[in-house]
Amino acid sequence: MPRLILLLLAALFMVAPAARAADLPPGFVDAGQAIPGLMVEMRYFGVHNFVGARVDGYKAPRCILSRPAAAALAKVQAELKPLGLGIKVYDCYRPRRAVAHFQRWARDLKDVKTKAEFYPTIDKRDLFKLGYVADKSSHSRGSTVDLTIVALPAAKQPEFRLGGKLIACTEPADKRWPDNGLDMGTGFDCFNQLSHTANQALPGQARANRALLKALMEKQGFVNFDQEWWHYTLAGEPFADTYFDFPVK
Repeated sequence: MPRLILLLLAALFMVAPAARAADLPPGFVDAGQAIPGLMVEMRYFGVHNFVGARVDGYKAPRCILSRPAAAALAKVQAELKPLGLGIKVYDCYRPRRAVAHFQRWARDLKDVKTKAEFYPTIDKRDLFKLGYVADKSSHSRGSTVDLTIVALPAAKQPEFRLGGKLIACTEPADKRWPDNGLDMGTGFDCFNQLSHTANQALPGQARANRALLKALMEKQGFVNFDQEWWHYTLAGEPFADTYFDFPVK
Protein backbone atom coordinates (compact mmCIF):
# COMPACT_ATOMS: atom_id res chain seq x y z
CA MET A 1 0.00 0.00 0.00
CA PRO A 2 1.46 3.46 -0.87
CA ARG A 3 3.16 5.17 2.07
CA LEU A 4 0.96 8.28 1.70
CA ILE A 5 -2.21 6.21 2.20
CA LEU A 6 -0.72 4.56 5.29
CA LEU A 7 0.19 7.97 6.77
CA LEU A 8 -3.32 9.29 6.10
CA LEU A 9 -4.91 6.24 7.73
CA ALA A 10 -2.63 6.56 10.74
CA ALA A 11 -3.58 10.21 11.15
CA LEU A 12 -7.24 9.36 10.78
CA PHE A 13 -7.21 6.84 13.62
CA MET A 14 -4.95 8.80 15.97
CA VAL A 15 -7.87 11.18 16.41
CA ALA A 16 -11.25 9.52 16.56
CA PRO A 17 -14.06 11.44 14.86
CA ALA A 18 -15.08 13.96 17.50
CA ALA A 19 -18.68 14.00 16.44
CA ARG A 20 -20.72 11.36 18.24
CA ALA A 21 -17.61 9.69 19.70
CA ALA A 22 -18.33 10.58 23.31
CA ASP A 23 -21.25 8.14 23.48
CA LEU A 24 -18.99 5.15 22.75
CA PRO A 25 -16.93 3.16 25.26
CA PRO A 26 -13.16 3.71 25.13
CA GLY A 27 -11.57 1.86 22.25
CA PHE A 28 -14.54 2.08 19.88
CA VAL A 29 -15.15 4.28 16.83
CA ASP A 30 -17.92 4.92 14.36
CA ALA A 31 -16.47 3.20 11.30
CA GLY A 32 -18.94 4.94 9.00
CA GLN A 33 -17.34 8.24 9.94
CA ALA A 34 -13.78 6.99 10.27
CA ILE A 35 -13.47 5.13 6.94
CA PRO A 36 -13.84 7.32 3.84
CA GLY A 37 -16.50 6.04 1.46
CA LEU A 38 -17.64 3.14 3.63
CA MET A 39 -21.18 2.09 2.70
CA VAL A 40 -23.32 1.25 5.71
CA GLU A 41 -26.46 -0.87 5.31
CA MET A 42 -27.20 -1.97 8.85
CA ARG A 43 -29.70 -4.74 8.25
CA TYR A 44 -30.73 -5.15 11.89
CA PHE A 45 -31.70 -1.49 12.18
CA GLY A 46 -34.32 -2.07 9.49
CA VAL A 47 -36.70 -4.91 8.70
CA HIS A 48 -34.86 -6.63 5.83
CA ASN A 49 -33.37 -9.37 8.00
CA PHE A 50 -34.28 -12.88 9.11
CA VAL A 51 -36.21 -11.57 12.13
CA GLY A 52 -38.33 -9.31 9.91
CA ALA A 53 -38.16 -6.44 12.41
CA ARG A 54 -35.76 -3.93 13.89
CA VAL A 55 -33.58 -5.86 16.32
CA ASP A 56 -33.22 -4.86 19.97
CA GLY A 57 -30.27 -2.57 20.63
CA TYR A 58 -30.14 -1.00 17.16
CA LYS A 59 -31.31 2.59 17.66
CA ALA A 60 -29.33 4.05 14.76
CA PRO A 61 -27.80 2.69 11.52
CA ARG A 62 -24.20 3.03 12.71
CA CYS A 63 -21.27 0.68 12.19
CA ILE A 64 -19.45 0.64 15.51
CA LEU A 65 -16.13 -1.23 15.69
CA SER A 66 -13.12 -1.46 17.95
CA ARG A 67 -10.45 0.99 16.89
CA PRO A 68 -8.04 -1.73 15.61
CA ALA A 69 -10.80 -3.44 13.60
CA ALA A 70 -11.84 -0.15 12.01
CA ALA A 71 -8.22 0.72 11.18
CA ALA A 72 -7.71 -2.67 9.53
CA LEU A 73 -10.96 -2.34 7.59
CA ALA A 74 -9.86 1.08 6.36
CA LYS A 75 -6.81 -0.55 4.78
CA VAL A 76 -9.06 -3.00 2.93
CA GLN A 77 -11.13 -0.09 1.68
CA ALA A 78 -7.99 1.70 0.51
CA GLU A 79 -6.87 -1.36 -1.48
CA LEU A 80 -10.26 -1.68 -3.17
CA LYS A 81 -10.52 1.97 -4.21
CA PRO A 82 -8.05 1.82 -7.17
CA LEU A 83 -10.08 -1.12 -8.51
CA GLY A 84 -13.27 0.93 -8.58
CA LEU A 85 -14.61 -1.07 -5.66
CA GLY A 86 -15.55 -0.43 -2.05
CA ILE A 87 -16.84 -2.05 1.11
CA LYS A 88 -20.44 -2.28 2.27
CA VAL A 89 -21.11 -3.43 5.82
CA TYR A 90 -24.28 -5.22 6.92
CA ASP A 91 -23.46 -5.51 10.62
CA CYS A 92 -20.62 -4.52 12.93
CA TYR A 93 -20.73 -4.40 16.73
CA ARG A 94 -23.87 -6.20 17.96
CA PRO A 95 -25.23 -5.70 21.51
CA ARG A 96 -25.91 -8.80 23.61
CA ARG A 97 -29.58 -7.78 23.77
CA ALA A 98 -29.73 -8.23 19.98
CA VAL A 99 -28.43 -11.78 20.33
CA ALA A 100 -31.13 -12.41 22.94
CA HIS A 101 -33.69 -11.09 20.44
CA PHE A 102 -32.44 -13.60 17.86
CA GLN A 103 -32.85 -16.40 20.40
CA ARG A 104 -36.44 -15.41 21.26
CA TRP A 105 -37.28 -15.21 17.58
CA ALA A 106 -35.76 -18.65 16.88
CA ARG A 107 -37.84 -20.23 19.65
CA ASP A 108 -41.08 -18.77 18.26
CA LEU A 109 -41.83 -21.50 15.74
CA LYS A 110 -44.99 -19.74 14.58
CA ASP A 111 -43.10 -16.75 13.23
CA VAL A 112 -41.93 -17.86 9.80
CA LYS A 113 -42.64 -14.70 7.81
CA THR A 114 -39.05 -14.48 6.52
CA LYS A 115 -38.50 -18.19 5.85
CA ALA A 116 -38.99 -17.92 2.09
CA GLU A 117 -35.95 -15.65 1.79
CA PHE A 118 -33.53 -16.42 4.62
CA TYR A 119 -33.97 -20.11 5.46
CA PRO A 120 -36.04 -21.61 2.62
CA THR A 121 -34.73 -25.16 3.00
CA ILE A 122 -34.45 -25.35 6.81
CA ASP A 123 -37.01 -26.19 9.47
CA LYS A 124 -36.95 -23.31 11.96
CA ARG A 125 -36.77 -25.71 14.91
CA ASP A 126 -33.30 -26.75 13.66
CA LEU A 127 -31.72 -23.26 13.66
CA PHE A 128 -30.00 -23.77 17.03
CA LYS A 129 -28.89 -27.33 16.26
CA LEU A 130 -27.37 -26.29 12.94
CA GLY A 131 -25.59 -23.31 14.46
CA TYR A 132 -27.43 -20.55 12.63
CA VAL A 133 -28.53 -19.01 15.94
CA ALA A 134 -26.19 -19.15 18.96
CA ASP A 135 -26.06 -18.12 22.61
CA LYS A 136 -23.21 -15.68 22.01
CA SER A 137 -21.88 -13.75 19.03
CA SER A 138 -18.35 -12.56 18.29
CA HIS A 139 -20.00 -9.37 17.03
CA SER A 140 -20.63 -8.41 20.67
CA ARG A 141 -16.87 -8.19 21.22
CA GLY A 142 -16.68 -5.33 18.73
CA SER A 143 -14.15 -6.61 16.19
CA THR A 144 -16.37 -8.69 13.91
CA VAL A 145 -17.92 -7.32 10.73
CA ASP A 146 -20.37 -8.66 8.14
CA LEU A 147 -19.61 -7.18 4.75
CA THR A 148 -19.44 -7.44 0.99
CA ILE A 149 -17.74 -5.67 -1.93
CA VAL A 150 -19.57 -3.13 -4.08
CA ALA A 151 -18.70 -1.84 -7.55
CA LEU A 152 -18.57 1.97 -7.60
CA PRO A 153 -20.55 4.03 -8.17
CA ALA A 154 -22.94 1.78 -6.26
CA ALA A 155 -26.20 0.93 -7.99
CA LYS A 156 -29.33 2.15 -6.27
CA GLN A 157 -31.29 -0.52 -4.44
CA PRO A 158 -35.09 -0.68 -4.29
CA GLU A 159 -36.66 -0.07 -0.89
CA PHE A 160 -37.48 -3.30 0.91
CA ARG A 161 -41.02 -3.57 2.23
CA LEU A 162 -42.38 -6.29 4.46
CA GLY A 163 -45.32 -8.13 2.99
CA GLY A 164 -43.96 -8.23 -0.54
CA LYS A 165 -42.89 -11.34 -2.38
CA LEU A 166 -39.78 -12.93 -0.88
CA ILE A 167 -37.20 -14.64 -3.07
CA ALA A 168 -34.96 -17.38 -1.70
CA CYS A 169 -31.46 -16.17 -0.82
CA THR A 170 -30.10 -19.20 -2.67
CA GLU A 171 -31.47 -18.09 -6.04
CA PRO A 172 -29.11 -16.67 -8.69
CA ALA A 173 -28.24 -12.99 -8.32
CA ASP A 174 -30.56 -11.90 -11.13
CA LYS A 175 -33.55 -13.44 -9.31
CA ARG A 176 -33.01 -12.80 -5.59
CA TRP A 177 -33.25 -9.46 -3.77
CA PRO A 178 -31.22 -6.92 -5.85
CA ASP A 179 -28.37 -6.19 -3.46
CA ASN A 180 -25.88 -3.80 -5.06
CA GLY A 181 -22.87 -5.80 -3.86
CA LEU A 182 -20.88 -8.09 -6.10
CA ASP A 183 -22.45 -11.52 -6.61
CA MET A 184 -21.24 -13.66 -3.73
CA GLY A 185 -23.46 -16.63 -4.61
CA THR A 186 -26.14 -16.05 -1.96
CA GLY A 187 -27.78 -13.17 -0.19
CA PHE A 188 -26.57 -11.94 3.20
CA ASP A 189 -27.60 -14.02 6.23
CA CYS A 190 -28.59 -16.93 4.02
CA PHE A 191 -29.00 -20.00 6.24
CA ASN A 192 -27.79 -22.56 3.74
CA GLN A 193 -24.65 -24.52 2.88
CA LEU A 194 -24.22 -22.36 -0.21
CA SER A 195 -23.15 -19.62 2.21
CA HIS A 196 -20.11 -21.65 3.27
CA THR A 197 -17.19 -19.61 2.01
CA ALA A 198 -15.43 -22.40 0.11
CA ASN A 199 -18.57 -24.01 -1.35
CA GLN A 200 -17.65 -25.23 -4.84
CA ALA A 201 -21.23 -25.53 -6.11
CA LEU A 202 -21.32 -21.82 -6.97
CA PRO A 203 -20.69 -20.11 -10.33
CA GLY A 204 -17.07 -19.21 -10.96
CA GLN A 205 -17.58 -15.45 -10.67
CA ALA A 206 -19.19 -15.77 -7.25
CA ARG A 207 -16.29 -17.94 -6.05
CA ALA A 208 -13.82 -15.38 -7.42
CA ASN A 209 -15.61 -12.53 -5.63
CA ARG A 210 -15.53 -14.42 -2.36
CA ALA A 211 -11.84 -15.18 -2.88
CA LEU A 212 -11.07 -11.48 -3.44
CA LEU A 213 -12.88 -10.47 -0.25
CA LYS A 214 -11.18 -13.22 1.75
CA ALA A 215 -7.70 -12.41 0.43
CA LEU A 216 -7.98 -8.71 1.22
CA MET A 217 -9.50 -9.26 4.65
CA GLU A 218 -6.91 -11.89 5.62
CA LYS A 219 -4.11 -9.58 4.46
CA GLN A 220 -5.24 -7.08 7.10
CA GLY A 221 -5.56 -9.64 9.87
CA PHE A 222 -9.19 -10.73 9.67
CA VAL A 223 -10.28 -14.37 9.98
CA ASN A 224 -13.31 -15.69 8.11
CA PHE A 225 -16.01 -17.84 9.70
CA ASP A 226 -16.09 -20.58 7.08
CA GLN A 227 -19.87 -21.07 7.18
CA GLU A 228 -20.60 -17.43 6.29
CA TRP A 229 -18.83 -15.75 3.39
CA TRP A 230 -19.65 -12.31 4.84
CA HIS A 231 -18.39 -12.83 8.42
CA TYR A 232 -14.87 -11.74 9.52
CA THR A 233 -13.25 -11.24 12.93
CA LEU A 234 -9.98 -9.43 13.59
CA ALA A 235 -7.28 -11.73 14.89
CA GLY A 236 -5.83 -10.42 18.15
CA GLU A 237 -9.03 -8.46 18.81
CA PRO A 238 -8.70 -6.09 21.79
CA PHE A 239 -11.77 -7.29 23.72
CA ALA A 240 -11.53 -11.03 23.13
CA ASP A 241 -13.18 -11.96 26.45
CA THR A 242 -15.79 -9.19 26.70
CA TYR A 243 -19.31 -9.30 25.30
CA PHE A 244 -20.70 -5.75 25.32
CA ASP A 245 -24.31 -4.66 25.55
CA PHE A 246 -24.25 -0.90 24.96
CA PRO A 247 -26.84 0.09 22.31
CA VAL A 248 -26.00 1.25 18.81
CA LYS A 249 -27.32 4.81 18.84
